[in-house]
Amino acid sequence: MVVQIVLFDGFDLLDALAPYEVFVAASALAGGVMRVELVTADGERMVPSGITGLEIKASGKLDPTQAEIVLVPGAAGELVGNGPDSVPAILARTARTQLVPLIRLCLDQQGTIVATVCGGSLILSMAGLINQRRAVTNRLGMEVLAATGAVPVAARVVQDGNLVTGGGVTSGLDVALYIVEQKLGPQVAHAVEKLFEYERRGTIWRAEGIIPTNDLVESNSSIEESEVTNERGFVVASDQTPVLDGTWEVTISTPIGKQNVIFQISTKDGLIRGTATQGGDVIEFVNPLIRGNRLIWSQRVTKPMALNLKFEVTVTDNAMTGIAKARLLPPSKVEGTRLRARTNEDHI
Repeated sequence: MVVQIVLFDGFDLLDALAPYEVFVAASALAGGVMRVELVTADGERMVPSGITGLEIKASGKLDPTQAEIVLVPGAAGELVGNGPDSVPAILARTARTQLVPLIRLCLDQQGTIVATVCGGSLILSMAGLINQRRAVTNRLGMEVLAATGAVPVAARVVQDGNLVTGGGVTSGLDVALYIVEQKLGPQVAHAVEKLFEYERRGTIWRAEGIIPTNDLVESNSSIEESEVTNERGFVVASDQTPVLDGTWEVTISTPIGKQNVIFQISTKDGLIRGTATQGGDVIEFVNPLIRGNRLIWSQRVTKPMALNLKFEVTVTDNAMTGIAKARLLPPSKVEGTRLRARTNEDHI
């Protein structure tokens, strides 16, 4: 049984090495049934960890056809700010590497468990690999996990099919012990606990059994009385004029770079419609509405990472300004210029 723990530049040492020791100990106690490897997405090399840059040797490349258990750690770095050495920046960079297609293959591989510790689940969610799957991460990143499309669950360890995710840094012990119990049985897992003088913490959350009543979430979204909603969900204020209509060249300035997007917006028969084009992707505005002098809508983007964004913009003549925000993440600045007004021949 092959276990591969993935290292990347800036990884957190404890996230990776605590599970490594659990798997190595379990294998020794079970007659050497596990081969535990430290790997990267690009092969054998020395890999600098986060903060101090302490290097650990990876012996090979992640192999989705061989690994039965794949574990992705989180990152270690600056907790404040949006600099290149901050934890979000390290995770976002990793979510744009060759690790992503390899993990996608692992998730699609029948019988393969993909596990994460701490911010490892954010790498997967930023890359769009676990959209609408239940997961957990460090408590500081739970809002980001939701903003990037996963379904956050406040538990120590969460299992959703072949995806097993752990919360804060020390949850790597609990993730690895749970997987050992699944693969090698409770006696081996218990023997590792005794060896480490550590007892696994928390209930493993799975979408099974009776749903507790306090987990039933009711929507509290509301629309101001001055606005009118039709059955298709597009909203426009009663006094709205088509000042927004046209083709807009827009720049979204995020902490990890600028993104260029083309907006197509139209107002007709009391409805607002819009699309955003980035590269070859065309994405419709979700629930666009007017509040005062602002146009507000939601939209899922995939570049530079998968995010559920809420846009708020205002228009003055041919200039658009505003923000795009993903829950508690810092807002990104939105600036745009109208390339041309919409004509009757245009369709969205």
